[in-house]
Amino acid sequence: MTSWPALPYEQWRETRDTLHMYTQVIGKLRLALCPFEPEWGHVPLYVTARGLTTTPMPAGERALEAEFDLIAHELKLSTSSGEVERRPLGGDVADFHRDVQSMLRALQIEVSTSPMPSEVESPIPFPEDHTHGTYDAEHVARFFKALSMADLVMREHRARFRGRTTPVQFFWGTFDLALTRYSGRSIVPRPGAGIIERVSGDAEAICAGWWPGDERNRQPAFYAYAYPPPEGLERIPLQPAMAAWSPEAREFLLPYDAVRSAPEPRAAILDFLDSTYVGGAKLLGWDEHLTEVSAVPGDHLPGLGDDLS
Repeated sequence: MTSWPALPYEQWRETRDTLHMYTQVIGKLRLALCPFEPEWGHVPLYVTARGLTTTPMPAGERALEAEFDLIAHELKLSTSSGEVERRPLGGDVADFHRDVQSMLRALQIEVSTSPMPSEVESPIPFPEDHTHGTYDAEHVARFFKALSMADLVMREHRARFRGRTTPVQFFWGTFDLALTRYSGRSIVPRPGAGIIERVSGDAEAICAGWWPGDERNRQPAFYAYAYPPPEGLERIPLQPAMAAWSPEAREFLLPYDAVRSAPEPRAAILDFLDSTYVGGAKLLGWDEHLTEVSAVPGDHLPGLGDDLS
């Protein structure tokens, strides 16, 4: 029996949507407090052993960190000077947003954040959102287990690259886990592109990730794409056999349920990530040596004072 949990979208959709808005409230803190980085590198959250974190953010002379503990089901705000504020997860988004503002005031942190969700259809301002209020802890635990397992496999894939790459990161706007590799070539975004696309789409890249499903794509899946898409991308050889090009999404998709039923789920994911990268990189003309990485055996790692020359 697979250890990858079932995650039927329709069963946990309402909880998913509430958690999505919670992460957006906290994600806006990163957007407001952290120095700008290319391709929105200053905004994602990161997977921890217990949930999702902002990592430390500048708040005057202190550092502020916000963490979703998806095991204890609470939000924790902590500072480098030792203060901690906690709030159980649950309740509608308006209450959550209000409580976060109260927690920040208790920590004597002044920050102005946008009250509007990003990258969703028909956004409701956080202070007015009494629509999203379902929080089922069992469903969140399943989501976090899947997220954590996907994160570990994607970290393994990330390690096989010599060029510039992002960490494995969780984008609260699109509610997905993503890893992006770059060639170093700049791209001019298409005419009429919005601010999100203009910032994220100014560099040639190959991206892969995992999403738990949304209104447009209701099945959890691993995905991959090259940007800008080279001619013939949809015809590259793919592994495993369950993976396919989606004309609607204009991405490669590997259904999560196909991974769960695979004899070796980890190997299936790595095959997908590797084959989509190799095919895209070849069409884009990337240096094939970028993925030639030889690991040093653990029992031969240098010790203190060893000569590394």
